[in-house]
Parts: sequence; structure tokens; C-alpha cells
Amino acid sequence: MANKEESLQKVLDKRVDGRKVFGTSFAVKKDGFVWYGNSGNFSPNQSYFIASTTKLFTTAIILKLKADDKLNLDDKISKYIDDSILTGLHVYKGKEYSERITIKHLLAHTSGLPDYFQGKGANGKSLEDELVNGNDQSWNFEQAIERAKKIPSHFAPGTKNKALYSDTNFQLLSRIIATITDKSYSQNCNDLIINPLELTRSYLYQDSADTTPKTLYYKSNELHIPKAMTSFGPDGGLVSTSEDMLVFIEAFFTGKMFPSSYIDELQEWNKIFFPMRSGIGIHLLKLPWIFNPTGAVPYFIGHSGLSGALAYYSPKENIFVVGTVNQIAYPDISFKTMIKLSQVLKKN
Repeated sequence: MANKEESLQKVLDKRVDGRKVFGTSFAVKKDGFVWYGNSGNFSPNQSYFIASTTKLFTTAIILKLKADDKLNLDDKISKYIDDSILTGLHVYKGKEYSERITIKHLLAHTSGLPDYFQGKGANGKSLEDELVNGNDQSWNFEQAIERAKKIPSHFAPGTKNKALYSDTNFQLLSRIIATITDKSYSQNCNDLIINPLELTRSYLYQDSADTTPKTLYYKSNELHIPKAMTSFGPDGGLVSTSEDMLVFIEAFFTGKMFPSSYIDELQEWNKIFFPMRSGIGIHLLKLPWIFNPTGAVPYFIGHSGLSGALAYYSPKENIFVVGTVNQIAYPDISFKTMIKLSQVLKKN
């Protein structure tokens, strides 16, 4: 047992190089074995931004509402969202498709909607470009939607074999959640996930003066963007710890928040970022044969974030992995760390 824990810790210690990675926090679970580790400038149980891993919380809330017969994934979003928001949102090749978008399209990134965050604006820069260059700013739902309306849509909703990752989709899901429940996204997170699972260090970041979570890194510099972090909300605004995230990811995939039978239904995969595929509210990380000829690396389902945070489950090996390398510029490092940790768990 000690040998296994030492091997896991070595993986984290090797990641910290003072150039790309300055600190890590991870937690793993396989069968009855649970391990928590940190390295570099991360202390035990350190809070951090989970960024787009937040989308798993949004997915969980939508699936909980589905289980409670409050919505269907095939519902048109026009059932829940005002015309003032929808009109002009999805225009492709001169035709308006906004009324055709379903909840499932939003979850699966098959809506064709542009990404208000990474899509290029009129000035040729994306909101992401502005933030990593130190231009911290805040925005609300309406401003995110207005920004998206100024960026061309990419394909008609539900076009076969087409997916485009778009934070706009999850902004809209949050509005649907609020319309159905008459509660804020934050309150839904608390009522449906955080309080029932007793995630004592998890919350939606809403106060730009809050210095609890570890400051993000972009390359070798700290990146202070508290205004932006208060604005992401349903697509990337949660703060958590590896301890809390391990509880959450296990609950997500084992039926503690919604029927576990839903997990199979979410696994309709489309190419999104190599070697990632997008399902319905979850992602698949499966290395192609050329990089994994012996099949030693299992596939993982879950989600990750731009901050270097992730939360994944390997059904084949029954391994749960959560954590962060807290680095925006090199997203591959968190996946390599997850794979290394899972290989240690498989060997021991």
C-alpha cells in the first residue's frame, strides 16, 4: 500500500518543474483504495478553479430535472427561453435555426452555436485572448449571448457527425434551469449537488474579492482574472477541491444524483478536440490505436477545464481520477498526469 502511495506521489512531484507546472492536486479511487496527493505550491485540500469541469455540474442538474419529469432532452429550448434572446442567435447561411435547437443539442455541443468565449469578435480577438493578455473583465448572461450573436454559427443544429465546443450552449442551459426551477444556477448547485453530497469546499465563484481558490497560471506567470471567473457560471465558474471532486465524480457515474441508466444514453460521440470526443454533457478521452497499440491506457469519460482541472472515470478499470495542474497554457499535462496515475493504480 505504501509503495503504491509513493508511486502516485512521484507522478505529481515529477510534474512540478517550475516552468510549466507550479503545483498539482489530485485524488484517485479504484475499488476500495482512495488516495489524495498534492505537490509544489498546492497544500492539502487546497481550493482551485475547476473551470469547464463545471459543465458536469450543469449536466447533472439537467439530468436531475429530467429524472423529476421537469424537462425532456428533446425539448426545444424555445419552450424555456424568451424570443428576445433566441432571435438572431443561430443564423447559418442566411437562415435562422434558433427555434430548432433542443436541450440535447446544447449538452452535446451539436447546436452549431458559436462560442462566445473562444470565438473571434469583430476585433479579431476572442474573449479568451483578451483574458490571457491580462485584460480581466466581467460579463452577464445577456452580454455573453450578444457576443455570440456577433459571431457566425457553424452548422445547422443536429447536423450528423458535427460538433463544436461552445460555452454559449451551457449559458443557455443555465437559463433553462433557472426558468424551470425559479432559482439561480448557484442555488441549484447547492440544493441538488453540493449540500446533498456534503461538498463542504465547493461553491460557485461570485465575489471577485474572494482569494480562497489558488491563482491560475498562464505559462510561467500567475493570471489574476477574478472578474472573469465570477462571470463563467454554468460553463466554468465553480471552485472545489480534489477531495470534493472525487465525491462528486463517483456520485455522477453511480446513480446518486440521477438514474445510472442515463450514462449509457449520454455516450453518443462526435469528434471535438483530438483525441477528445463530445457526448451528451460528457467527454470521452480515448487514445487512438497508434498511440495506444497494446490498449494499456483505458478510455475515460468525464470532463476537463481550461485551467488544467479534470474529473474522469474509467469504466473498464473502475478508476476515478480528479485534480488539476492549474495551468491554462498546456492542457495536455493534466491528461498525461491522469494517465500516469491510472497506470500506477493498474500495476499495484
